[in-house]
Parts: sequence; C-alpha cells; structure tokens
Amino acid sequence: MAEPELKSRSSRESVAKAASQEKMEAAEAHPDQDGLIADQSASPSSPMVPASAATSPTDGSPAKGEKVVLKRSITLFNGVGMIIGTIIGSGIFVTPTGVVKETGSAGLSLIVWSACGVISTMGALCYAELGTTITKSGGDYTYILEVYGELAAFLKLWVEMLIIRPSSQYVVSLVFATYLLKPLYPNCSVPDSAAKLIACLCLTSLTFVNCISVRAATKVQDLFTASKLVALIIIILFGFIQIGTGDVPYLTLEKSFEGSKMGVDNIVLALYSGLFAFGGWNYLNYVTEEMINPERNLPLSIIISMPIVTVVYVLTNLAYFTTISPEEMVESEAVAVSFGEYHLGVMAWLIPVFVGLSCFGAVNGSLFTSARLFYAGAREGQLPAALGLVHTDLFTPVPSLIFTCLLSMMYAISQDIFSVINLFSFFTWLCVGMAIAGLVWMRLTKPDLRRPIKFPLFIPLTFVLGCVFMIVVSFWAAPFECLVGSSIILTGVPAYLLGYKWKKPHVVKKMLEIFTMFCQKIFMSVPEEREQRVAE
Repeated sequence: MAEPELKSRSSRESVAKAASQEKMEAAEAHPDQDGLIADQSASPSSPMVPASAATSPTDGSPAKGEKVVLKRSITLFNGVGMIIGTIIGSGIFVTPTGVVKETGSAGLSLIVWSACGVISTMGALCYAELGTTITKSGGDYTYILEVYGELAAFLKLWVEMLIIRPSSQYVVSLVFATYLLKPLYPNCSVPDSAAKLIACLCLTSLTFVNCISVRAATKVQDLFTASKLVALIIIILFGFIQIGTGDVPYLTLEKSFEGSKMGVDNIVLALYSGLFAFGGWNYLNYVTEEMINPERNLPLSIIISMPIVTVVYVLTNLAYFTTISPEEMVESEAVAVSFGEYHLGVMAWLIPVFVGLSCFGAVNGSLFTSARLFYAGAREGQLPAALGLVHTDLFTPVPSLIFTCLLSMMYAISQDIFSVINLFSFFTWLCVGMAIAGLVWMRLTKPDLRRPIKFPLFIPLTFVLGCVFMIVVSFWAAPFECLVGSSIILTGVPAYLLGYKWKKPHVVKKMLEIFTMFCQKIFMSVPEEREQRVAE
C-alpha cells in the first residue's frame, strides 16, 4: 500500500479546472511556438501556456515538448553556500555588540553565542524534516498553508511581501553601498542620494543575474560566501596569533568573566540578539523543488552549514576579544574595521571591502529565495498569476524576481526604514514556531506520512518553546512596536477577503487575464507545467 502524500490545493483545483482550458493563438507565432494553450493550474487567472517551448537544460538548445518548470539545479555545495551566505551578513563585521552589551564579559558572551548556535541548529534540523516531508518550495508559507489553512498562510505572505523581504533586502544593499563609497568620502558621511543610487544598482544587477539563470545566481552566491568566509578566517587567524603572543588581557581566567551580567533579563536579551544573528537558516527550504535530490542534499546542507556558522561566529568573537575590550566593542561602530586597523595596518582597507562583498552576497541569497516565495504564493492562487510565470528559455521566475526588486527599491523613499523593520521583530519567530509546531501536529495526526528523515520529538518541542520565548521577549522589550506590527498584520485579513476569497466579477477577471497575458508576452514567460494527479 502506498504511503500517503500531501496534496497541494493548487494541484487539486487544477484537476477540476482542466476541462475549462482554452486554446489561444499567438499573433505572430514562431514555428517552434505554434500554439498557446490556456492553463489555469498555476492560479485561477492564468490565461495561457505554450504547447511547446524551451531550452534544453544540458546544451541550451531548444527542445520541443520539454516542460516549462523550475529546473533542479541546486547542488549540495550550492545549498551549503546559500545557508552560510544568507546567515552571515554584515552584522558579524560591523556590530556584533548586542550579545556582549547584555552579558558584560567576553566569557559569558562566547557561551551565549555557542548556545544560540545550538538552538538555531535544532530549528534547522526541524526544517530538514519539514522540507523532506512537504517537498514543495515556499518554506514557512507552504508549511503554514498545509497545516493551518489559507488565511494564516496569506497573512504570512502579506507581511513578507510588503515589509520584511523588501525592507531587509534594501537595508543590506544600502550597507553595501555605504562601504563601497566610504573610500571616496574618508572625512565625512556618505551622501544619502549616492548610497541609495548604488543600493538600487546593486538590487537591479543581482536581479538581472537571477533572471539569467539559476546557475549564475548560485555561482554568485558561492563566490561571495567564500569571500566572506575568507575575511572571517583572516580575522580568526590574527586572533590566534594574538593568543600565541600571550597578550590577551580580556581572555584570562581572571578577567574573562569579569563584569558578567547574570540577571535573567540580561541573559534573555543576549540570547534574543544572538538568535537574530543566526537568522536565515531556513531559507534553503524556499527552493526545495529546485534542489537536486532534496531528500539527501537538504538535510546535508543544513548539517554541514550550521556547525560551520556556529564555529565561525564563536571564533570571530573570540578573535575580537583578543584585541578589543567588551566596553570598546559596545562603543565601536565597526568592530571588524577597528580590529583590522590594529592588525593589518596599511592593508586595513581589506576589511571594509569584505564587508561590502558580504552584503552583496546576502542580498543575492535573499532575492533568490524571496522570488520563490512570491512564486509559490502565485501558484497557490493567493497572489496575481503573473508572479507564477516561468521564462520559457531561462527557466527562472522572471516576473517574480522583477517584482521583488521593485518592491525593495521602493524603500529608498523611506527616511527611517529601521523603525519599520522593528515593528515585526516577533513575526519571523511566530511563523517559524507555527511551522515547527505543525511538524509536531503532523507527527501525531499523520503517523504514516512518508518521512525520509525523522528527529527525536524533543528537538521540535524544545525549539517551539524557544520561539514562544522569543515572541514573549519581543513584546516585553518593545510592546508598542509589536502591537503596531500586529495591527499591520491584521490588515491582511480584508486583503485576503477581497483579493483571494471574493468571487470577482467577469470584468475584473478579464482585466487580470489581460494583465497576465501582457506579462507573459513582455517577459516571455508562462505558467509552470506541472504533473496532474487525482487523489485516490
């Protein structure tokens, strides 16, 4: 007897709608594109799909009859690079001060960093099980949709689309621009207009790379992940050299725990800061369908990358403490730059360069996964069908990538983007906690569900409690901001009712179809051709 499998809502709907498919002819058809067929499998308003189209994944030549889908091209190495490159951004170079500010000492700070790495690894292992059980792209969104239903999933999508993804991508690109331009303005601040222009150029160039091919995007990610690891290894090596000299006053047994703040509130806030620094370990789950052999490579990517990030974070902070006191670290605006000026001398300019490269790679990883999130939402019918289109030759979600880029650049008009981001400090932990709680629920209600890997139940239970802790701390530390953020989240309810549940009049449907058709023509993209299976 076959083991039960999870069915997507879009797959079930597409079977019922198969009878309503319409044939449409192109105004000027190429001999290899002699017919366009309407297909509503991606969403209710998808007007057409090519009968044949495409490019061979092996030699790039047209292959008539090949399915237009997002190809499986992400290897184990790419997966490791994506996780490491997304977690390690500019924070470890610029302001790794949140933990030491609350702990007060080098020794306790290193213990907290280690604990945060272990906790984050537990969460990542839970996502390895989720990603091999629910084998669809979309990450948290897909898991919440499967377990909690359409409204909860739409609210997740709503906030990610309007606030979290575009704002964070713009902020990191702005940091990249600032470090890139700083040598031109050594004695003053970088002008806002110049930084914003370079930030937008960063976003558009990376969007172009992601549109061209998945392989190009993953190569960029691998390259810049390697560069940031090289930078951190340089810092770590100089730290060990300093330890070898014996001149490490802040790491001696007498002083390493001197000034430690052992209050519950201090430890709680230190853990809160550390866990945020590990954010991004769940991003590979957004591209599960594009991984080669995900049942093997998804768990291995997580198992390889999380210990690497934890060790690098702990050793980098250890290196900082060989030279910089906890008090100086709290006051420093760029810890790695201060460290580089002490050890590298005339070569200290390398550190700002590596910070910029690190930010560039982080933006690339975020753009790559954000586009897949919106693509998954369109495929489920919760976003416009145009975002669920795939380029017929490049096999990339071009409309979704361009949409992600435009949303991010819109934040260039904001004068205080960080205040917007702070409103949703709890939201990520809420969604991750819901997804892993869903894992526990499926263990209890669907014990026969196929699970290629399965971890002890105490791991997801412990992490869910950790997510509850993070949410409570968020409301305790910034109650007003979290309440405002919750109110903004609830604005998604009328958007859900009007944009998704509302039975649209014929004229609205027609306008959506015309818009989707326009996007198909201008972006040379069509809805993904998926296997249709009727539930037994």
